[in-house]
Amino acid sequence: MTNLLSFLLSLLQNYGYLALWITVFVAAVGLPIPITLVLLAAGAFAALGDFNIALLFIISFSALVCGDNVGYLIGRIWGSKALNRVEHSRRWNRLIPPKTIVHSRYYFRYLGGWAIFLSRFLFSALGGVINLLSGSELYPYRDFLLFDTSGEALGAIIPLLLGYIFGASWEAVGDVFGYCSFLILCLLVVILLVVRLIRNARSLKAENVANVSQPVEVQSNPTEASVITAAETSIRSTGNLPLL
Repeated sequence: MTNLLSFLLSLLQNYGYLALWITVFVAAVGLPIPITLVLLAAGAFAALGDFNIALLFIISFSALVCGDNVGYLIGRIWGSKALNRVEHSRRWNRLIPPKTIVHSRYYFRYLGGWAIFLSRFLFSALGGVINLLSGSELYPYRDFLLFDTSGEALGAIIPLLLGYIFGASWEAVGDVFGYCSFLILCLLVVILLVVRLIRNARSLKAENVANVSQPVEVQSNPTEASVITAAETSIRSTGNLPLL
């Protein structure tokens, strides 16, 4: 157990629900705090009778949503301005082309909902970064709030229930949960790369087919033009329509 986690657990035991709310809120804003382990330990303490599991869920859920909203607002106010400056700056355009920023906004609006939802409970370490990106990319707040609250409901109840069920073995459960999250993240990255490669291969194939078909059309045009020219010459010389 790390020194930071030991300190947070001592605060939880000494100051109770208030310490839990502040810790969860600060972690949701973006500070690197092992919030999943804290919630697992809180659930284990509830199994011993130190806390009420329902109150733990309400406090954790409210702190998570409030912290996420603060991170979103920071990205919305300052992050979006920074991206606009980068997009319209000649100095930064050499490193980051404006098309890259436009494409990132398009892809985030297309896949941002899944990123927000999964980072609430499955990839919690990425939650703070996703909040800042959501605000910086001007992701609609209504959609952000919908995916955020639904994901954070799972992000609060899953570790609390696991800690409550397994009790003293909450540390082992935390290790297993962390390994599973890492493996799932790697699997998703591989799937996205494979899908991207397949799309690029299909687009290249379509371009090759288009390039091959163009010379055939060009070659057919001179033949048609020669027939038309011969017909016109025959009409002018004889005055009669040519027989085909």
